[in-house]
Amino acid sequence: MNEVTQPSAQSTTESPFDFDIAIVGAGPVGLALAGWLSRRSATRALSVALIDAREPGDAVSDPRAIAVSQGSRMILEPLRWPGDATTIQRIHVSQRGHFGRTVIDRAEHDLPGLGYVLRYGSIVHALTEAVSETPVHWLRSTSALPSTQEHDGVTLPLESAHVKRTVRTRILVNAEGGLFHEQKSSSGASRDYGQTALVGTVTVSAPQPHVAWERFTPGGPIALLPMGGVRGADYALVWCCSPDEAARLAQLDDAAFLHALGAAFGDRMGAFTQIKGRASFPLGLNAVDALVKGRVVAIGNAAQTLHPVAGQGLNLGLRDAHALVDALAQHGATPLALAAFAARRALDRRLTIGATDTLARLFTVDFPPLATLRGLALTALEFLPPVKTALARQMMFGQRR
Repeated sequence: MNEVTQPSAQSTTESPFDFDIAIVGAGPVGLALAGWLSRRSATRALSVALIDAREPGDAVSDPRAIAVSQGSRMILEPLRWPGDATTIQRIHVSQRGHFGRTVIDRAEHDLPGLGYVLRYGSIVHALTEAVSETPVHWLRSTSALPSTQEHDGVTLPLESAHVKRTVRTRILVNAEGGLFHEQKSSSGASRDYGQTALVGTVTVSAPQPHVAWERFTPGGPIALLPMGGVRGADYALVWCCSPDEAARLAQLDDAAFLHALGAAFGDRMGAFTQIKGRASFPLGLNAVDALVKGRVVAIGNAAQTLHPVAGQGLNLGLRDAHALVDALAQHGATPLALAAFAARRALDRRLTIGATDTLARLFTVDFPPLATLRGLALTALEFLPPVKTALARQMMFGQRR
C-alpha cells in the first residue's frame, strides 16, 4: 500500500461505509489482527476486510524460518498454533575468537520455551485456516492503491483482475511491509547497515537439539536456530556479512559454502554437512515516526523493519496487532482508539527498536577494542542475573504498558 493523501476538507458523511476496518496485507501480522478482531467479543460485530495482492496459498510453501517468542505464542494460541514448531530451550551467545559469552535457559524463567522456530509458510497456513473460519471479508488477489482520508473515514481504491473499484472504511490498517530493500523511504528512522543476510537450512553432524546460537564473528553475526529434523540436526541459518563477502559466498557451491561457514562459526556442533534453500537479502532499519496518521495506522513491517540479530521483527509486529485490538475493543473504530494504541505502543517500540539497532551496530563492527567491550558485556550478564532476566523478558514479552 502506498502513501495516504492528506485528509480532504470535503464532507463525506452521506457516503456509506463498506467496512469498519480494512487491513491491507495478509502476512502473519495482518492475519493475526483479522483473527483477533473477529473473535474478541467487543470487536466481533465490526465489519473487517482483509486485502492482499496474493492468494492465501502462495506463501504456504515458503521455507523461510522465523523466530517466535514465548510471549507471541501465548497470544497466538487462541487463534491457531502450527504443529511443527521447534522449541528453543537455550540460547548461547558468544564471540568467535574472543572471550565473553552468556547463556539463557528456559529453566531460569520457568517457561516451556524461550521461543520457537517456524517456517513462514507454516504460520501463514495456520493463521489462514483460523481466519477462513471467521466472517472476515477476504479480498484475495486484490491490490490496494493510494488512499484518501476524509474527516470521517478513508476511501481506498482497489484493483483486481484489471478492474478498479473503491471502498470506504472507518479505519485503515497498513500491515503490508516487505523486506528492507523493497520499502520506500518514509519519515522516521532509517539505516542501511551495509550488510547482507545469507539464509538457508543447514544440517550439522553433532547437533545440540533445542539450542539456538548467536555467534559474533569478525565478519558479522551468525545465528543458528533449531528446526528439528533427524536427531534435531537441522538449523535455520542467518549469516550476516558485507555485501561483497555475501556476493563471493553466493558464488560458491554448497560444499565450499559449508566449509566457509564452518571456518566462520567454529566446530561447536561438528561439521556442516548439508544446506538447502540458500537465499540472501540486504539488511537495514526502517521505522516510522508516527504509527497513526488520521484514520490510518501502520503495524508490523509497515511500521518497522529491523535487523534480524535479535529476532524481534515479527514479535514486535504481533504485539502491535494485539494492542490495536485492545484499543479498538475499548474505543471502537474511532480516532480515539488509534490515539490510545499509539500511546500504548510507544515505549515497547522505542526499547525494542533501540536495542536491536544498538546490537546490530555494536556487534557487527570488526574493531579489537569493541570486541573487548562486547566480551565484557556478555560476561557481565552472567554475573548480573537481574539484568540478564530483564533483557530476556524484554525479548520474550516486550513492554505491556
